Amino acid sequence: MPAEIVNVALFDSAVLFRRILRNYLCDQKGVNVIAHASALPELFDKLDAFTTDILIIDIFKHPLDGLQILKTIRVRYPELRILVMSDTTDIHLISDLLDLGIYGFIAKTDEPEDLLLAIVTISNNRIFCSKLLTEALYRNKLRDISTQRHTIILSEREQQVLQLLWEEKSNKEIADELYLSIRSIEKIRQDMKEKLGVKSIVGLLKYGIHQKIILPANIADTMFMTSINNSMPVM
Repeated sequence: MPAEIVNVALFDSAVLFRRILRNYLCDQKGVNVIAHASALPELFDKLDAFTTDILIIDIFKHPLDGLQILKTIRVRYPELRILVMSDTTDIHLISDLLDLGIYGFIAKTDEPEDLLLAIVTISNNRIFCSKLLTEALYRNKLRDISTQRHTIILSEREQQVLQLLWEEKSNKEIADELYLSIRSIEKIRQDMKEKLGVKSIVGLLKYGIHQKIILPANIADTMFMTSINNSMPVM
């Protein structure tokens, strides 16, 4: 776990599951569960009262519209990093979350170690690319990339940064690898967002996948990408 304490809040309508999850995370070094709630007003009260780094939330079982709940949270707490945890495996539903700026998705059937890895990754301001989220990225890659964006060409340096972001490298790790300052990497990331008209790292990754700038790490990834591409309708 990271050296600094990560403050986590939980939002889930299942009381027993929420309390078990809270107890488990409280036993982990470097994780502090500062709040848990099942209703939106209660959650907002606690987020207003405590500094929170990561919100772990299941929006699909809530009686209100889950996506609207997520939109409301993003508007009210734009700096809050959100990890969606759910028992759904519907790629289309997960795809709808991508444009809302989530930092990751994890299934309730995943191993506890996967959850801890997600918390570590997100606490370092990186997207946690689980298998389901990766598949959603590929399925969603054409949805909001306009014809104008297709003609935009990223520089070689920008493409290098994009590839390293996909590999979940932090700004410091990217800076060290490219022999640049952290501030330079931050500027490159921001410039790419403005150039492509996207608001999040997920938007950058979707563009990189579509333009084949992001390269799969191994043959298995290549086969996976090919299968996803072959399954998509011709646009």
